[in-house]
Amino acid sequence: MRVSDILKVKGSTLFTVTPDTSLHEAVNSMAEHDIGSLVVMEYGDLVGMLTFREVILTLHKNGGSVGTSTIRKVMDDHPITCTPETDVNEVRRMMLEHHVRYLPVMESRALMGVISFYDVAKAVVEEQGFENRLLKAYIRDWPDEERQPAR
Repeated sequence: MRVSDILKVKGSTLFTVTPDTSLHEAVNSMAEHDIGSLVVMEYGDLVGMLTFREVILTLHKNGGSVGTSTIRKVMDDHPITCTPETDVNEVRRMMLEHHVRYLPVMESRALMGVISFYDVAKAVVEEQGFENRLLKAYIRDWPDEERQPAR
């Protein structure tokens, strides 16, 4: 299974912001849309990711307030990315190795979507369920072996 398979199921809705968006505005957007990340774009290029992790670290640092800072000051400005052709097992390895829950999907310089740890886990479980159903159907339809006479 490839990332493109996940994106087909997930859909193409993207939530982006600019680095100069206020953190307060970004948090409101994340809450309104029930999302855990925003892709930070500037002049058509991916320049960062804002996830709930950066928000929580900022809240901790500021005594429970997001303050007046912009996304530029708190975003991950070197997010790892994948392509639509990346294998899901490679995505799982990347997410675990880099301790990230969200990966922007890039094709050349174009943002194709974002996949989350949840999206990957859901796709793997659904794929395993499908394979299990196929195996059970195969076993259920197993041909009877003709009895061979004892020698």
